[in-house]
Amino acid sequence: MSTAGPPSAPAPTVVLGVSGSIAAFKAVEVARHFVRAGVRVLPAMTAAARQFVGPATLAGLTGERVAGDMFEPGLAGEIHVALARAADVVVLCPATADLLADLAAGHATDVVRAVALCTSRPIVVAPAMHPAMWAHPATQRNVRTLLADGRCRFVGPVEGEVASGETGLGRMAEPLDVADVVLGLLRQGARRDLEGVRLLVTAGPTVEDLDPVRFLSNRSSGTMGFAVAECAALRGARVTLVAGPVGLPTPTGVTRHDVRSALELDAVLGALLGADLSGADALVMVAAVADYRPAERAAQKLKRSGAPLTLTLEPNPDILAGLGAVRRGGRPLLVGFALETASGPELEAIARAKLAHKRVDLVVANGVATLEQPESSDVVLVDEAASVPLGRLGKRDLADRILDWVAVRCRS
Repeated sequence: MSTAGPPSAPAPTVVLGVSGSIAAFKAVEVARHFVRAGVRVLPAMTAAARQFVGPATLAGLTGERVAGDMFEPGLAGEIHVALARAADVVVLCPATADLLADLAAGHATDVVRAVALCTSRPIVVAPAMHPAMWAHPATQRNVRTLLADGRCRFVGPVEGEVASGETGLGRMAEPLDVADVVLGLLRQGARRDLEGVRLLVTAGPTVEDLDPVRFLSNRSSGTMGFAVAECAALRGARVTLVAGPVGLPTPTGVTRHDVRSALELDAVLGALLGADLSGADALVMVAAVADYRPAERAAQKLKRSGAPLTLTLEPNPDILAGLGAVRRGGRPLLVGFALETASGPELEAIARAKLAHKRVDLVVANGVATLEQPESSDVVLVDEAASVPLGRLGKRDLADRILDWVAVRCRS
């Protein structure tokens, strides 16, 4: 009789792409952190990287053959395609200015660049270069392009001494910091508890135009909603993000629709959900929707006259309450947010009142000391059964706590 247990899950896999920087020696320590955490590391090196670190070092540490030449004799198939498919995360460490430029332009001139171009998985980039190179307009333009594409997450660079002995912003982040970001992504990706769930997320402010140059809006940055969308996609959900006017890149694997006003948001949600609301399994309504809009939008810029100006505002639809009123059978799950200047029992009471009024399943209540510092917030999750105070959490940690709740309800 066999005493073997069930087969173990395959180890998460990182493709570690090393480029030609003096900081290449730090990639060895990054690889060591991964190996200690039980991660399979597939190393790839540019020709320039081999001038700084020997392939034997990475091969010995990882137990894997180092990819360096897409046309190396004895390699079957397309090595960059195989590596891209094997990766759960691609890590470019260090990433030189030249590598960033090629990534932004879509060049695939070596195996490291080709893997980055071929993968559909998250790419973590740890830049390292002289501060003057990092500050150069061309480098900054390339970074903005990569961020706008939504494929790369940057870790660093940081302030510190570089190889020349000068000090500035360009030093590679510490290996442990790079590894921590990647291991966090792997943990989220390993939790495929939202596989197949159709999740609709809204994010950012709405903008209500007063005239062609002025508008009414709020302080929402959109980062909370984008964090929910990104974490949900990593956990296997089919995520559609409806975003107000924000300058954030679309998370990998997320479908995005941009809107401006509350009425536009209402219309897009209506189209995505359908008349019977069957277009999603859950809606996480993070967007800070304006309660009011100008009753009239001036066709020309309103001029200063010296006299008092009275604005007439009319209410926008309460989108979430409207959905709660018409849904049947408890689907989609509805999650609302409440940003309040209250705390403690008062914050919980406000959240519970919103839960009942809007007929939703969960309210995420943030109590902020000042609206200028929304990161300094106390959070409480309130559903019909309980109130769970979470204290102060970062946005990604809070996103995962919300998604934990969603995952349990979607399975029930």
